Amino acid sequence: MAIEQDDKPRTKVSHEIGQDLSLLSVEELGHRIALLKEEIGRLETAMTMKRATREAADRFFKT
Repeated sequence: MAIEQDDKPRTKVSHEIGQDLSLLSVEELGHRIALLKEEIGRLETAMTMKRATREAADRFFKT
C-alpha cells in the first residue's frame, strides 16, 4: 500500500517569506537571519556545483 502525501511527517518551517515579523523578538530575528544566511550559502553551493556540471557537459559535447 502506498503512503499518501498527507501521511508523511511534515518538517517545521522556521521562517516563511513575507510573514509578520512584529511578534518576534530581536533574538528570534537574529536566529532567523542566521538560518537564512546558512540557507543562502547552501543554495550558492548548489548553484556553483550545477554550473560546473553544465560547463563540463558543454566541454564534453563540444569536442
